[in-house]
Amino acid sequence: MVRLIQKSGYIKAGSASGYMKYIATRERVERLEGSGPVTKGQRQLIENLLRDFPDANEMEEYDDYCSVPTTGNASSLISAVLDANAHKLTDRDGYMRYIATRPRVERHGEHGLFSSQPVSLDAALKEVEGHSGNVWTFIWSLRQEDAARLGYDCAESWRKLIKAHQVEIAEAMKIPPNQLRWCAAFHDEGHHPHVHAMVWAADPSQGRLTKEGVKMIRSRLTNDISQDEMYTLYQEKDISYKDLVAAARRSMRKLIEKMQTGFCDSPVIEMKMLELAQSLEAAKGKKVYGYLKKSVKAQVDAVVDEIAKLPEVAECYEVWNGLRDELESYYKDTPRQRLPLSQQKEFRAIKNMVIQEAENLRLGVFTFEDAEMNDEPETVSEVPPQGVEYNEVLEYRHAAALLCDDDVTWAEKRKAVKTLKHLWDKGFIAAAYHLGKAYQDGLGVLPDDEKAEEWFRRSAAIGDAQSQYMLGKLLQEQRRMSEAASWYERACESGNQYAQYHLGKMCLLGDGVPKDIERAVQLLSDSASQGNQYAQYVLGKLCLQGKEVEKNPEAAVYWLTQSANQGNSYAQFLLDHRQHAPSVLLCTVRLLHHVSNIFWETLPPPNPSGGHVESKLMRRIREKKIAMGHKADDHEDYQGPSMSM
Repeated sequence: MVRLIQKSGYIKAGSASGYMKYIATRERVERLEGSGPVTKGQRQLIENLLRDFPDANEMEEYDDYCSVPTTGNASSLISAVLDANAHKLTDRDGYMRYIATRPRVERHGEHGLFSSQPVSLDAALKEVEGHSGNVWTFIWSLRQEDAARLGYDCAESWRKLIKAHQVEIAEAMKIPPNQLRWCAAFHDEGHHPHVHAMVWAADPSQGRLTKEGVKMIRSRLTNDISQDEMYTLYQEKDISYKDLVAAARRSMRKLIEKMQTGFCDSPVIEMKMLELAQSLEAAKGKKVYGYLKKSVKAQVDAVVDEIAKLPEVAECYEVWNGLRDELESYYKDTPRQRLPLSQQKEFRAIKNMVIQEAENLRLGVFTFEDAEMNDEPETVSEVPPQGVEYNEVLEYRHAAALLCDDDVTWAEKRKAVKTLKHLWDKGFIAAAYHLGKAYQDGLGVLPDDEKAEEWFRRSAAIGDAQSQYMLGKLLQEQRRMSEAASWYERACESGNQYAQYHLGKMCLLGDGVPKDIERAVQLLSDSASQGNQYAQYVLGKLCLQGKEVEKNPEAAVYWLTQSANQGNSYAQFLLDHRQHAPSVLLCTVRLLHHVSNIFWETLPPPNPSGGHVESKLMRRIREKKIAMGHKADDHEDYQGPSMSM
């Protein structure tokens, strides 16, 4: 990936210093290209330069010189060091004249200076000579191959880049945008074609450049150049970024799935969560990380650090860090600092999740672990109206099947919706259920809860139990609790196991209806007796926990076994650890699942050319190319890498 090298400094008013003789004679000096051994004079000058400018040993020309000390490499190093430090060697008008007229500068008439507007060298020299404030200097450099590949081997590209970011440069330097003055010159120099820039404020009292400002300027320019590089990478069908991210995502997907479906038994985490729950009881104000005392924050961090020690989390975090290290190396010079999970900003959300789980533990909140529940009936009651032809029954069945088929097109689903509306008009009650689902889930039509409710009501009012349940569920999601409970009750009268389960939950929690444990247990038992594994799980957990109902280990084992036999992993987990308190045990499991979600959310997209990412990135690239002089419809035959699923 491209790396933009930036050096910055400033020239005080009236400043002038040594090497004036060198600058004065610079125009008559030509860089040597020989392959013979370095001369004694060159070696001595290099030693002096390294003494005066110690950071010169960080230059790529220095590495080349050390590897192969020829006259050509020595000449390149001498040229690069003096060029990079010219602002220290002369006064400001001398520096401006130097960058404008030196050899290998790209000239525009008599000189090579450019700015947002045409530049008069005499006027610019006069302005900086009489300026009583600081004049800042920047050098922006790319390796020769990067500059040529990305089009930054000419002054015009650099002029447009700097002009595009002059407001941000002003912001970084604490200069009002209307006060910003700048000029620059492009030098096509050997291994490092580069730009010298001078920046100052029209008002001498304005302007200040901090380390943060320097970083901001480099970051903004790098981001812009990187977009050009990404464009070039697309043109060349370079898939290194995609392969890197895809490989990391493949590795992490397996680990994340293990976390999402896995269970952990960590006595240390359980103990720390109980201690945190006790501390939260005495905490005042909001129960969020930012409002807690330092000692309680330390408890939260300790829980996160223990979570980070879990093998699946530690392995996933190692892969995540490796990916971030490699991606950040594309645009940062210094190695990325690896932090503990509790101090990593991308994972700050886990801290409040830890607090919420501890608070639920303190309050004894009952949880159901039913996010995976599939409440779609295998079949829907089908009562064709009298006088209907058999081919219309087949038409109904085909349309209903199309809506449930993930492999059919949107157009086919839209046609199925029209068919079902036509059949409803002919008296097919069951069609209303499918139309309600279509509007609820956006199958062939745009999602619309109002229309979904309308269709569910039509079928529910006639007595379809599944529609009554779905209507109750839709109303509950909208927190219209009394209406939801009413429709659940009607579905329960028809023996709908899902309505029994949901109404049982509401009665158990007192959520929208009066809390009624006896009624809740009855409804859950009715649902469990029909084979609902989630109702079986809740009954087993209630009997194991012994809070809302009397503790009954035998009944707990019976119901949990019934649920586990249907594949409920939570039920099996409680069976395997039934000597532990379920609330504390499951608290740790949920934290593991929370962490897995955050890992997934912080991953870069799998393909920078895919879907929404592609449209945003390509739009920005297109705008950049237009700014660089391309026509709006100039796609340069770019097709982009194919996206595989």
